[in-house]
Amino acid sequence: MKHKVVQKVENLGQLTVQYLERLGFAMRLFWDSFYWLIVGRKYKQRVRFAQIVKHIKMDGVDALPIVLALALVVGMMLAIQLIYALQAFGAQSQVLLAIAKSVTREFSPLITGIIVAGRSGAAIAARIGSQVVSQEIDALKVMGVVPVRYLVLPPLLALMISMPMLIIGADIVAIFGGALFSVGKLDMSITAYMVESFNVLVVGDIIQGLIKSVVFGVIIVLVGATTGFYVTGGAEGVGRATTTAVVVSISFIVLADMIASYFLTQ
Repeated sequence: MKHKVVQKVENLGQLTVQYLERLGFAMRLFWDSFYWLIVGRKYKQRVRFAQIVKHIKMDGVDALPIVLALALVVGMMLAIQLIYALQAFGAQSQVLLAIAKSVTREFSPLITGIIVAGRSGAAIAARIGSQVVSQEIDALKVMGVVPVRYLVLPPLLALMISMPMLIIGADIVAIFGGALFSVGKLDMSITAYMVESFNVLVVGDIIQGLIKSVVFGVIIVLVGATTGFYVTGGAEGVGRATTTAVVVSISFIVLADMIASYFLTQ
């Protein structure tokens, strides 16, 4: 019995050390990415604009249809639930304010972050993991190419640029989705609903969502890259890495969302 307890404590200690090591590695990736962004040209390691544009298309533009579709559904869902809840207090007219602020502050960043984590986080982990397994990372080093600058920096910059744009699109469509269900209950036109929704918003509501989106983008890339660089076990390891990247990214996104919501609403 004593031996089993000691073994469990040792396993817990090993897992703790492993997670702290990966956290440190992710922070080092973030630091190195911006280091090479600043000094890359000096050492002939500049990031290519075409790479950033390519990742903006893959990680941002290609995700736009599913993000907008789910934003529309989320807006309608919020309208249904809020009208039902506020009817008990005779405050159906407040549904417009509630949807506008909850969408811009919370739901659009969170839903978009989860979708992009499932698409781009898994893709980054799979791409880097495959190159680790096939020893392409070692080949890049031999050729004098810094792996972080070539593999991590472009998607990092791309998501930091494209995530806010996705959020803005999701905000507009989600509010429109709320309008589709609410206008009949509130006896107003869709145009009037949209105008009034944007009138009740303040700059802080939009900024809060945009700040979260940039943080989520950084989390997705760092988790995906870190998981990819730690791949072992061949093709099977790559498959595990993609699953791990998605689960860990979403977990950190939810945690970061809670922390950001607390501090940004004080």
